[in-house]
Amino acid sequence: MTLTAVLIVGAGVAATIVDIRQRRVPNVLTMGLASVGLLLAMAGMGSVTLGGALGGLALGLALLLPAHVFGALGAGDVKLLAAFGALLGPGDVFDAFLRAAILGGVMALAVAVWRGRLRETLYGTAMLVTTRNRTMAAAIEHPAANNRFPYAPAIALGATLAAFGV
Repeated sequence: MTLTAVLIVGAGVAATIVDIRQRRVPNVLTMGLASVGLLLAMAGMGSVTLGGALGGLALGLALLLPAHVFGALGAGDVKLLAAFGALLGPGDVFDAFLRAAILGGVMALAVAVWRGRLRETLYGTAMLVTTRNRTMAAAIEHPAANNRFPYAPAIALGATLAAFGV
């Protein structure tokens, strides 16, 4: 197992535990991981060059920032993917993003079933996608709708799969 993979697995486990318990991903974790990724790249000890680390960090940020702006994700989730990007580089962070999106969708369905809200969730999502109804988006994200769940596990698993080339 490479140093990059060890760091991704370790940070992914830590982010998952904290996000499930506290519903946040701490800056000390995301900024520390991004810094380590950049330092490893500068020292030539990482799996990507410094340019690759900076590109991966920027792409990871850019991929999830729109979801944060629209209220679908927390800032910690965005910073977590960006930090993984500093270790993975742009190609692999994009793969991690795609895997996380698929895993997050599966998690969302499981959470909706668990909470007895599958029908309402699917209807709200269909209305949002087909009509681009801002009122529907607010209703889906309202705390009373009980639709929110920790997303760090999906990001961590997506990054881990990308790190191992799975």
